[in-house]
Amino acid sequence: MNELDLEKLKYPIGKFTAPEQYSAEYISEKIKEIENLPEKLTKETIHLTDEQLDTPYRPGGWTVRQVIHHCAESHMNCYVRLKWALTENNPVIKPYDEVLWSELSDNLTMPIQPTLDLLKGLHFRLGYIMRSLSASDLEKTFIHPSDNSEIKLKRMIGMLGMEIITWRTLLL
Repeated sequence: MNELDLEKLKYPIGKFTAPEQYSAEYISEKIKEIENLPEKLTKETIHLTDEQLDTPYRPGGWTVRQVIHHCAESHMNCYVRLKWALTENNPVIKPYDEVLWSELSDNLTMPIQPTLDLLKGLHFRLGYIMRSLSASDLEKTFIHPSDNSEIKLKRMIGMLGMEIITWRTLLL
């Protein structure tokens, strides 16, 4: 398998491209995708065997189990970043090493049901607070220290919505 094929498996719908304008409809659509992920993910994965859960979704990639646990970890970080941006002035967030986290025992062997339950509550909270954001809230920012980029909350919502579509495409 060549590098282009692996790239297509890693990003089956492409990398995130910001829209020219973040319309209210666009934001609402992304929030709906965020809210609906736990139910869809549960429906499509709860019947999988351990052997299926422990199968990588692409050569050199994470297993289905690791991806499900990663979603919870990534989205918990998203929730904290959202809260920081709403309560602090342009905070510098703390990144985490996704690869190292994916290799911890909980990501490798833990059953997925507790993580699916966590995602259900977390995504309810994400959707709830995201739906309450004003136009000025959507302009609030945080700094990602890996490249010192300033990320607006509206972009974060778009990126999370895109990530959800990507994972659903890969797993479902």
